[in-house]
Amino acid sequence: QVQLVESGGGLVQAGGSLGLSCAVSGNAFIKKMGWYRQAPGKQRELVATITNDGNTAYADSVKGRFTISRDNAKKTVYLQMNMLIPEDTAVYYCNLEDFFRRVYWGQGTQVTVSS
Repeated sequence: QVQLVESGGGLVQAGGSLGLSCAVSGNAFIKKMGWYRQAPGKQRELVATITNDGNTAYADSVKGRFTISRDNAKKTVYLQMNMLIPEDTAVYYCNLEDFFRRVYWGQGTQVTVSS
């Protein structure tokens, strides 16, 4: 069974940086992975994705500030967040889609950016 566990998150000042990690356990034929976020009163939105062949994509709101990367040996996906702004405050979720079109979610981790 596939499980995703996020780590990181916390409280940072505007302009600061924070790194999130997502570790995958179990056997997964990964098509792509990504990070989503959900702020209070808003729908969950896509932040960044990375495919099995290494292609990345970002939401316009985080381009130039966030970087998604992976370590295949450790089966871990990372989200480096720089130049954080209060609008980045949300619960961040790790997501995995496999080649059987099954989707898995992590439990979420809170990121709060103070002004």
